[in-house]
Amino acid sequence: MKIIKQFLRNESGATAIEYGLAAVLISTVAIVGMGDAGQGVTEIYTEVEGAVDGATADP
Repeated sequence: MKIIKQFLRNESGATAIEYGLAAVLISTVAIVGMGDAGQGVTEIYTEVEGAVDGATADP
């Protein structure tokens, strides 16, 4: 009976699950943010490419 009471009071497993969930949430936010940032950088490079292609060389 004493072992069962100790098991029910033990919260280390719950703490590990909480840390795991926090890590999943943080990584999900980071992945979404990096995807959005990557899309913005791609748009900037496309604009620069268009400006460079349309430029003429001065003799």
